[in-house]
Amino acid sequence: MLITVNPSSAQPLADQVAGSVRNAVASGQVTPGDKLPSARNVAASLGINLHTVLRGYQQLRDEGLVELRRGRAAVITGTADAFRLRLVAAAEEYARAALQAGASDEEAIAAVWQALLNARE
Repeated sequence: MLITVNPSSAQPLADQVAGSVRNAVASGQVTPGDKLPSARNVAASLGINLHTVLRGYQQLRDEGLVELRRGRAAVITGTADAFRLRLVAAAEEYARAALQAGASDEEAIAAVWQALLNARE
C-alpha cells in the first residue's frame, strides 16, 4: 500500500501519513497528476481516524505537494521536487534514529555538520 503507519511509533499518525506520500514521490512511486487514495479509504484500511488522514493530506497541501479537491481527490502537483523530498525523508529518518539513540539536539546537529565536512573532503 502507498500509505503506511506504525501505531507504536512516537511520530504522530498524521505525520506518518504525510511522510509516506513524500517518500512515494521521492522514490518515483507516484508522479505529478497521480491521485492519492481517498482519505476515507486510507483511514478504513489502516484502522485510523479519518481526520488523522485528512491532517496528513493537509500537511502535504500546505507544502504544495498535493492539491486537494473537495469531494474529489488529492492529486500530486507538478511542483513536487523529488530531490527536496528525498532530502527531507533522509533528514526525518536521521532525526528519528538520533532521538532513539538518545542523542541531544546539539549532538545530532554536530554529527550532521561533521558528515557534511567529511563528504566534502
